[in-house]
Amino acid sequence: MKLKKFITVVAMTAMVGTLAVGCGKSDSKDNGSDKKSESSWDSSNDITILSREDGSGTRGAFIELFGIEEEKNGEKVDMTTDEAQITNSTSVMMTTVAGDDYSIGYVSLGSLDDSVKALKIDGAEATAENIKAGKYKVSRPFNIAVKKDMKNEVAKDFINYVMSEEGQKIVSDNGYIPVDGAKPYSGKEVSGKVVVGGSSSVSPVMEKLIEGYKAVNSKANVELQTTDSTTGMTSTIDGSYDIGMASRDLKDDEAAKLQNTVIATDGIAVIVNKNNTTDELSADQVKTIYTGDATTWDEVVK
Repeated sequence: MKLKKFITVVAMTAMVGTLAVGCGKSDSKDNGSDKKSESSWDSSNDITILSREDGSGTRGAFIELFGIEEEKNGEKVDMTTDEAQITNSTSVMMTTVAGDDYSIGYVSLGSLDDSVKALKIDGAEATAENIKAGKYKVSRPFNIAVKKDMKNEVAKDFINYVMSEEGQKIVSDNGYIPVDGAKPYSGKEVSGKVVVGGSSSVSPVMEKLIEGYKAVNSKANVELQTTDSTTGMTSTIDGSYDIGMASRDLKDDEAAKLQNTVIATDGIAVIVNKNNTTDELSADQVKTIYTGDATTWDEVVK
């Protein structure tokens, strides 16, 4: 695997502070506003490329959907440039892009907020409606998985709730695309504990699903652990998690040991700083950025 720079929250804070000092903002007398005007954005600047850590389901889906992985000697190789800075969660990705005028990154559509700007890809906006209509093609499944011989009755009942009308309404209300054919929840108040863990992209909607389930079954103790998709699958295989979460399809070796269920469909939003005057990129342009073929904004924004 390529060695890449890893952003921690501390490093990110230092970066933002350095930018503020470098721009003379600490001495400004503009009523505390340190936001650059949109007109000052300069496309000749280098692109700050942000990606997720190895094991992230969002990264795995992103490089697959944009053709950033290539087949070499029978194996798929991630061609993300060594210059990419690595963030370890959705929240760090969002905060880092919000603090760097020349950055580009990607997050789960359901996690998107107004601190950053989502780009159109090939002319289509990143919305649930466009994903349903097949216009926005950068989407992936949200999976949960259990051991094929799983006997935890609380886990089984919780999955029934997730896939019910009530659970799928929570999925829809939080900006994701629900599965078709859901029926009303008809579970029973089983008691005990279930551990759910994995993808940081699935985690926000899973937290809402757990809240909904506890409202109908107060006897259940559902614990959520946020890690990444690969950890979600391996920890379910070894028994640390009862239910694993993955924001990608299961790999062959995982699928051989686990039973998966698609609980929602999610888009991946390509995000930039709000000062960036770019509103749209093609899928090919995104690929040239992430493979390092384009290093400044004016190489992709004409």
